[in-house]
Amino acid sequence: MHCSTNFRKGIFFIVIPVLLVAVSAVFFMACQKSNDNNLNNGDDQGGYASDASRLEWATDDVISIADAAGQVYNGTYMGGACTVGTDTTDNPHVLVIRFGNEDNLGSDNRLRSGTIIVTYSGEYTDPNQLHTITFDNYTINDNQLSGTITTTRIDTTILGNWYYRVAVNDTMTLYPNTSNTQITAWQGSLTRKWVAGYQESDRSKEIFSISGLTKLTRANSHAFNFNIATPLQVALNCNYVESGVVNVTGTLGTRILNYGAGGCDAAAQLNIGVHVYELTLTP
Repeated sequence: MHCSTNFRKGIFFIVIPVLLVAVSAVFFMACQKSNDNNLNNGDDQGGYASDASRLEWATDDVISIADAAGQVYNGTYMGGACTVGTDTTDNPHVLVIRFGNEDNLGSDNRLRSGTIIVTYSGEYTDPNQLHTITFDNYTINDNQLSGTITTTRIDTTILGNWYYRVAVNDTMTLYPNTSNTQITAWQGSLTRKWVAGYQESDRSKEIFSISGLTKLTRANSHAFNFNIATPLQVALNCNYVESGVVNVTGTLGTRILNYGAGGCDAAAQLNIGVHVYELTLTP
């Protein structure tokens, strides 16, 4: 019996190290598995997050410029950076906003060139009025915006609470006319509501809430569908989307993109399953 007891103890002491090795191996494999989900491609590493932020900001900026110029009719605007001309003889009417062939520094300290063209009928600010915005070699900070944006003003009869239905079918060309040209497309239907700045003459105080569905096609031809779960906040005095949550689907699977809770910074987060990654947006 004594010998038998020692034999069992021997087995016991042998089993413990084996179990420890097995547990360690499982733990190591689990760690390795989590590392498999590291962001190892440019799309997830802030690529589509930055593209969408950049295009959404540019789209809202152009709509804002058109609205302000619609009140000028004929003259200069943005500290003399552009001239505004309105032709109401023909129908639809044509509003032309010219920044010139060379970069002009606006009152918001951004460089623009080219032309924004807006067609509409009736009075510019009529409720349910359709505005179609197109471009002629228009650039903002040397990035070229082209395509079409259409907006419809919806009157809620409450001052400051009116909003837009927006259809976007525009593209942004980064580094145009260089060997590193990148073209990103933005298509979809959005609702654009005023948060602040409606009655301000200073455009830099304008803030918008954006909801809806869009499709982003990156320069590498990878496409991503954006379903805005929590409205995006876009402030014209900030180069990034300030807040909001987007469900993103594409060839990589499903992600949750979180632009934060507010404040102007380049920080965002990406959720892939149970993993959360910190992103830094590029303007």
